[in-house]
Order: sequence, then structure tokens, then C-alpha cells
Amino acid sequence: MVDQLALQTIGILMTGISMTIAAVYYTLTLRNTQKTQQLQLETRKAQLFMQIYNRITDKAFMKKFIDIIFHWEWTDYDDFMEKYGPENNIDAFADWTSVGLYIDGLGSQVKRGLIDVGQVDDLISGVIIRYWEKREQFTRELRERMNYPQYGEYVEYLYNQIKPIIEEQHPELKA
Repeated sequence: MVDQLALQTIGILMTGISMTIAAVYYTLTLRNTQKTQQLQLETRKAQLFMQIYNRITDKAFMKKFIDIIFHWEWTDYDDFMEKYGPENNIDAFADWTSVGLYIDGLGSQVKRGLIDVGQVDDLISGVIIRYWEKREQFTRELRERMNYPQYGEYVEYLYNQIKPIIEEQHPELKA
């Protein structure tokens, strides 16, 4: 016959083994859940970035961008408003606003860490740099005249994030 002490010892030992197995199982499950959640987060970020990339490579959007960058010319704020402002050229101003707000939104997403600046640099840094450098003078003057300091702030932010990366990768481009 098994004595009482042996039964208690076996019971305590079985409880300990059960607790250890449960802790190991919980730890493995938790790690697996964390890996799955991280993978889902990375997948969502990639999907978001591809949606953004698809928009910026859309033919209609690219036509607006190319027209602004390569065809529009202005000497100062007043000249811009005369040629492309909403009073005289609503379609041109709508194109300007569409491209600007899109890039502004992209900069906002980068600032909040939802999109990696490295991805933006890899795929569309040229778009960002050309766009900001084309509009910088106008933007600064509009901010002053309209008392609207946040106008285009995330376009500028994105430019300021990407420009040093480009200069590091391509020192021959430094001005």
C-alpha cells in the first residue's frame, strides 16, 4: 500500500509539472501571438504604402505632377495667383491643391510613424524633392500673407526628412 506522504508528494509533483507545462504553453502561445500581430502590422503598413504608391503612380495624378513641375512657371506669389490661383484658373488650382494635399498627407503619415521614411525615399523621393523645391518660395509667402503657418507643413517636413537621406546616398547632388 502507498503511504500518505508518497501520495502527497506525487500530487505536489504533478501540480508542479502541470504548472510548468501551462507556463511553457502560455509563453509559446504569447510569443506566437506577438509574432502574428507584428506580421499583421507589417502587412497593414505595406498595404497602406502600396495604396499610397498606387495613387502617386496613377496616370492622372502623375500628369498633374508633371505639369506643375515641368510646365508651370511663376516669378512670385502674385504671378502664381494670377496664372494658377482659384480666381483665374480653378482647374490648375485644383491640380495644385490635389497634389499638395496628397503629399502633405503622406508627410503626416511619416511623421506619425505609420509609413517608414525609408520606403518613401526608396520609391518617390524625387517627387517629394522636386515638388517642395518648386513650391517652397510660394508656400513661405502664402504662409506669411494669409497668416497660415501650417500651410504645406508636412510637405516641408517630408522634404526635410528625405533631403538628408538623398544627400548621404548621392553626395554628388549636394548644392
